Amino acid sequence: MDEERIEKAVELFKSGYNCSQSVVAAFADMYGFSQEQALRIASSFGGGIGRMRETCGAACGMFILAGLETGSVDAKDREGKSRNYRIVQELAAEFKAENGSIRCADLLGLNKDSKISHEAERRTDAYYAKRPCVKMVEVAARIWSKKLSEIRQGSI
Repeated sequence: MDEERIEKAVELFKSGYNCSQSVVAAFADMYGFSQEQALRIASSFGGGIGRMRETCGAACGMFILAGLETGSVDAKDREGKSRNYRIVQELAAEFKAENGSIRCADLLGLNKDSKISHEAERRTDAYYAKRPCVKMVEVAARIWSKKLSEIRQGSI
């Protein structure tokens, strides 16, 4: 596993980037993307996709990376699509097993009546203290790092 990339993802989040951006940007150079491109690609997935509290942005970051690594580029490549979907499902299952859910609202302990806002929250000590997001970023980066190693060694 690449501990430096995992630490980089955590540091990116702590510096103010969203959960998805942090995971994707930590690995972006492996796919020929600049930091700016990676941050833009992943920007809409923070806060559970556009702060709607749906699929965790850190998990979405793993899925973006899975597409960059194993995504099919041939419209008729059913085998390639299926392999990518299997990998995404494995990533999601591992994330869920470790955290109890892949849904942002569940991870944050929000109820159905919680209001959704497009307003990004100010990053304060209180923000970090009440949210498990740093952990989600670290877990997602760790899971991806392990899966990437398996993919590149040909074991999946």
